[in-house]
Formats: sequence, C-alpha cells, structure tokens
Amino acid sequence: MEIIYFDELESTQTYLVENILNKNLLAPIAIIAKRQTDGIGSRDNSWEGGEGNLFFSFAMSLKDLPQDLPISSASIYFSFIMKEILKEFKSDIWLKWPNDFYYQQDKIGGTITKKIDNILVCGMGINLKQNSNNYRALDIDIEPISLLKRYLDKLKELPSWKQVFSKYAIEFERSKKFSTHIQGEYTSLVNAILSEDGSLIINNKRVYSLR
Repeated sequence: MEIIYFDELESTQTYLVENILNKNLLAPIAIIAKRQTDGIGSRDNSWEGGEGNLFFSFAMSLKDLPQDLPISSASIYFSFIMKEILKEFKSDIWLKWPNDFYYQQDKIGGTITKKIDNILVCGMGINLKQNSNNYRALDIDIEPISLLKRYLDKLKELPSWKQVFSKYAIEFERSKKFSTHIQGEYTSLVNAILSEDGSLIINNKRVYSLR
C-alpha cells in the first residue's frame, strides 16, 4: 500500500476522504502526518497533537477485506489488529468497545471508520510520546512510521473477522468496567452482551458501533 507523508494536516481522515471523493486518490492508500491540528475524534470531538504521536488514515476497497467482516464493526477489526501489533512490542494497551485504545484506565487513542461507496476509510490516532487533549501516552517507545508500516504489513495478511473476534471477545470483559456514549447517553457496559458481529445487547436493545 502506498504511503503519502505530510509534516502537518488538519486531519488525515478529512484529507483522505476529500481526495477519495474527488477521485484524486485511489484505494489502497495511506496518509500519515507528523502533526495533526484538527483530527476527527468520537462524537465530532477533535484529536490533535504534535510530532511524535501517530496520526494516519488509510483506504481499502471492500473486496480487499475479509468476506466475513461486518462493516458496522470495521473499527473494532482495524483497532484490534493495531492493538495486537503493539502487544508484540510489549505494550499493555487494550481496546475498549468499540474504538478506543486504553492504557490501564486511560484513553490514549481511537479509531474512526467511514464507508464511501465500496471503500472503507479508517482514521487512527494514538499518543505515542507526547500527550494530546490531556490524555496519557503509550507505555512503550516506538516511532510512528515504523509502527504504521508494521500495521499495514499485518493488514495484508487479512486475518478473518472470526480470528480477530475470538480474541477480542475475551478482552471485551475489560470494557464492562466502563461506560460509553450510546445514542447521546453515557451508558454503562456492565451488563452488555457482545454479539458475534461486534454489536452489543444492552437493555434488550442491539447497539452497533457504527464508527
């Protein structure tokens, strides 16, 4: 996958989405910036930070992804693959449902995925060396570019959703100690039941990540 490098962008995902829509860029492709000034976070919050952190987005055609991947849980899929790579480097990072990277009790990053026709655009930000938005940083020392290249190499292997979910289902138990925003309300996950497609059953209602 081709990687385009920038010193600074407002948002790697906004840049990639705009250029995909304008047909200036074609999937598969990745964008990485040393600095991000107005990145897209959950619930339209911004995620910005200086050099040393990881800010990247990539686009992949649906035909190049596992056939069993539920599109509504793409952020879980992409995030958990990153989490597994960081685990190889001895990080204690974990994934809180549906798209937040946590170190211990603190959020250190997240993932947002959008569908454009037959393309998925995934944006990811992780605090590696410096804090952004008052969040903590990762517990290991690793360079953004080398991490991105390792991540994209792992994506080429196309682990199935079934493979990813079997591991994520075990880790999901950690999410039950937390709450998350669901339909505008801060909701406890203590009684949530994780379904095989990555959705949750909460109070007899099915909730999808959709981000």
